[in-house]
Amino acid sequence: MVIVKLVGGAKKSFEKDQLQLEADNITLEKLLELVQDLKPKDTPNIDVNNILVAINGADSSAREGKMTIIKKDDVISIIPVIHGGASKKIITKAGQKLIQVVEIKGDKKTDVSFLENLRLEFPKLKIQAISSKYILNPYHLKKILSISVNSDKEHVLLSKKLETDILLRFAATTQISDAISSVGIKPRNNFILIAIGNKTSLDKLHEKISPLVIDLFQKDNSSFLKKQFKISKKQIDAVYSKNPLEDILIEKAAVLIG
Repeated sequence: MVIVKLVGGAKKSFEKDQLQLEADNITLEKLLELVQDLKPKDTPNIDVNNILVAINGADSSAREGKMTIIKKDDVISIIPVIHGGASKKIITKAGQKLIQVVEIKGDKKTDVSFLENLRLEFPKLKIQAISSKYILNPYHLKKILSISVNSDKEHVLLSKKLETDILLRFAATTQISDAISSVGIKPRNNFILIAIGNKTSLDKLHEKISPLVIDLFQKDNSSFLKKQFKISKKQIDAVYSKNPLEDILIEKAAVLIG
């Protein structure tokens, strides 16, 4: 028996806070399909691309994502990332690291000094900024963050710092100057602010920057990213996946060698 705990908006979709499924040795993707089949007809839908899934308390993105094998007696928690519309903050985990993600509206005064000042004020946090144009959605975001965090754990970062590794992987390059030039923070451009650390420091950071925070992922950046990384329709069609563009970008990030 697999226990599926429903958190936040997921409770509204099923009108209960827990499901029990007779399942064993199936992928998380298949389990989510079974869960969706059990949803009452007239309740809100769940977007499986915008949820956090914990398996026995550990984020699934730190394992094999939707291909993680679910065994009987596993406890699965489903946590919608976006509740009742656009979200202004994502809190997730990669391994044992707590990660906070927000989007900041750029203006003419916002440049790399903004990032440097935050790092000075919050020395316990690892903070990085990525141009909003270079992140498609929560799935793309979490997967690449997971790659960087796991690389840190295995001591195979592309650079000396986790923050720099994150920058390089979203840019799909090992050249720091190229990464800064393409995905780095720039005046008048919106950017995604990624902070890693303890909850107390993350809360203090969010309190400071909250007036600048806007809704996450308002724009579809797929056309820009396909052009930027020279990804053709033929390449996308060749990928057997529900998220082919995202998975191509994730692969580009994963194969980098420092």
